[in-house]
Amino acid sequence: MKKSVELLAPAGQWESLVAAIEAGADAVYLGGKGFNMRVHNSDFNFDDAQLKAAIEFAHGRGVKIYITLNNLISTEELAPLEKYLIYLNEIQPDAILVQDLAVINLVRKLGIKIPMHASVMMNTHNRHAVELLKTFGITRVVVSREFTLTEVTLLKERTGIEIEYFIHGDMCFAESGQCIHSGVVFGQSGNRGRCMKPCRWIYKLIDEATGDTLDDFSYKLALNDMCMFRNIPDLIQAGVTSFKIEGRMRPPEFVRRLVSTYRREIDSYLDDPTGYSINRMRWQDLYARRVRDFTTSFAFGVPTIKDIGITGEREPKIFSHAVVEPSFDDDAVKNIFAEERAIKSLRKPKLSARVSSFESVSAAIDAGADVIYVGGEVFKPLKPFTVNKLKKAAELAHWAGKKIILATPRTSRDKDLAELTEIFSQDIDFDGVMVGNLGALNLVKILTDAPIYADVSFNVFNPVAAEFLKSLGVVQATASLELSFAQVRSVVENSPLPIEIIIHGKIESMICDHDIAKLYVPDYDEFTTPGKLNHHYALEDEAGEIHSLRVDQFKRWHIFFGKDLCLLPYVEKFLGAATLRIEAQNYSPEVTAQIVKLYRNAIDGITTPEFSSSNLGAGVYRFKQSKNSIQLSS
Repeated sequence: MKKSVELLAPAGQWESLVAAIEAGADAVYLGGKGFNMRVHNSDFNFDDAQLKAAIEFAHGRGVKIYITLNNLISTEELAPLEKYLIYLNEIQPDAILVQDLAVINLVRKLGIKIPMHASVMMNTHNRHAVELLKTFGITRVVVSREFTLTEVTLLKERTGIEIEYFIHGDMCFAESGQCIHSGVVFGQSGNRGRCMKPCRWIYKLIDEATGDTLDDFSYKLALNDMCMFRNIPDLIQAGVTSFKIEGRMRPPEFVRRLVSTYRREIDSYLDDPTGYSINRMRWQDLYARRVRDFTTSFAFGVPTIKDIGITGEREPKIFSHAVVEPSFDDDAVKNIFAEERAIKSLRKPKLSARVSSFESVSAAIDAGADVIYVGGEVFKPLKPFTVNKLKKAAELAHWAGKKIILATPRTSRDKDLAELTEIFSQDIDFDGVMVGNLGALNLVKILTDAPIYADVSFNVFNPVAAEFLKSLGVVQATASLELSFAQVRSVVENSPLPIEIIIHGKIESMICDHDIAKLYVPDYDEFTTPGKLNHHYALEDEAGEIHSLRVDQFKRWHIFFGKDLCLLPYVEKFLGAATLRIEAQNYSPEVTAQIVKLYRNAIDGITTPEFSSSNLGAGVYRFKQSKNSIQLSS
C-alpha cells in the first residue's frame, strides 16, 4: 500500500540525487546540461555520463528517474535535441517531462520508446486537452498550479490520466507557460529555464487614469511557498498519483530533510489512514526551517493576501530588478533591424486585428484589415460578444469581403469549453477558429470542420512544433512573442505551416488566476462594489513602467507590459510572414482604425508621416536571440 502514491524529489547535483533516494523518494526528476527549466547555474544539472550513472544508481535501488526536457526549443537547438533524445533512448529513463510540441513530434518521428509526462508548462486546464495528450503518448500530466483538488478529482475521474501535483516549493504568480515578462524584457525566457522572476519585484497599485497611488510599493506578486504537508490525506483522496517537491537548485541537505519529512508523514497516513493525525514534531520542524512562509495556493480555492509574501522579508534571493522597457526606436532595436535581412517570401502578408467590440470590427474593416478575430477574452468594462453581435460581425465582414475568425480564450477550464460548445450550436458563419490551447483545439475538431488557427499561447518556437500542429489540422500558427527577429524569421522560413506574427498592440506579460481586486483594490467587494472592476488599475514598478491590469469575463487577470509593441518602422522586414496581427483588444474603435490604417499603408508601400510615442516599445526585438538553454558550438 505504501506505493499507492509516488513521492517525487528534485535533484540538481549527484549529492542531491543520493540524498533524495536515501531519504525515501520513489522517483527523482533531474535535468541534463541543456533542454530543461533550470539552466542558470552551470554547477547544476547532469552531463550525459552522469545521467546514465544516475539511472543505473536509481534503478539499482528501485527508484525511477524522470528527465526534464521541459523548455521551449529554438530552431538552432533542434539538431542537438535529436541527438539528445536518441541518447536518452539508449539509457532509458522512466519518463521525460515535456513542454514543447516539437519534442512530442520528434519522439514520434525518431521512434523514441520513453514515456512522456506533460510539464506544468503545458498549462493543462481541461479534460479535452488531456484526452488529446494521451493520443500523443503522454501518460501523466503535471496539472496547472491553479487547479484545486476538486478539479484534480474530476480530471482524474474523467480521463484516467496519472496526476502529478506540486506539494512543496516555489510557486509562480502567473499561469505556467503564459508568463513572458522575463523573456521579453531580458531576453531570458522563463519558458526556457532562465526566468529572472519579475513576480518577485516590488510594485505599487495606481489608478491608471489619474496615476494616483492606491497601494504603496510591496511584493504584490510574490506568492509564498507551496506546502501541502498538512493535507496529505486530501491529496491522496483527490487522486494525485505523484507528490512533487520543487527544488532542483537546492543543496543536498535541504533535499534530504524535506524528502525524509514527507516520506515519513505519507507512510504514517498509509499505514493507518483511520488513526492518522499530523505529526506535530515533524510539522514544527518543517515550519521552523521554512524559507518563505507557506501557502496551499489554489488547492482549496483562490489564494488571499495571507498567501503573498507582501513584505519580502523572507524572500531568499532577488534575481533582477525592474528596468525601463526599450522604446520602439531604441538604438539597439534599430541596429538589429539594420543588420538583419528580411523574411523571405513571394507574397504580401495579410493584416489581421483582434478586437473586443462590434464597433471595432467595423473600424478595423474600414481601415483595411483582411482578417478580424472576435471572441475569447474581453476586458471589463466591455462585455463579451453576444450571439447576435457575433452574427452581425460575421455578416459585416463577409459583406466587405473579409475573413472573420472566432477566438477562444488562451486558458480554458471545462466550463469555458462548454460555452464554446454553445456558440457552435448557433448558426454563425465563421471562417475559422483561433484556439488558445490543446483542449479547445480538440473540442473544435469535434464540433466543426472550420479551419483551425493556433494562437500565441501555443508558444510556437520552432518549425517542428508548427509541423506537429499542422498534423493536428491547424492551418496557421502564431509565432512566440519571445523569439528574436532572427529566430522568428527562421521559424517562418522553415515552417510547413503559415506563421502569423503579432506586430503591434498591448501585450500581456502575465496571465493569472489570482483575484487582484480582492487582494489590492481599496474598498472592493464583489457584492457591494462590483463596479470597481469596470475601472482600470495598473501596477507601477521601480523603473516607472506602468503595467495595465485588466480582468476578463472569466475572472482571470492580465498584466501587461509597460509599453505597447510597435514594429511599424520595421514592417518591411516582416513582409514574408503569412499574416501580421494587431492586438487591438484594449483600443477604442478610433485608435484601432488609426493603427490598422498605418500598418495597411506600410504593407502596401504607402508612405505615412513619422510618429513617436514614449509608450511604444519593441518587445523582445532589442535582443539578437532569446538566450539558449544549451551552449551551441560556433
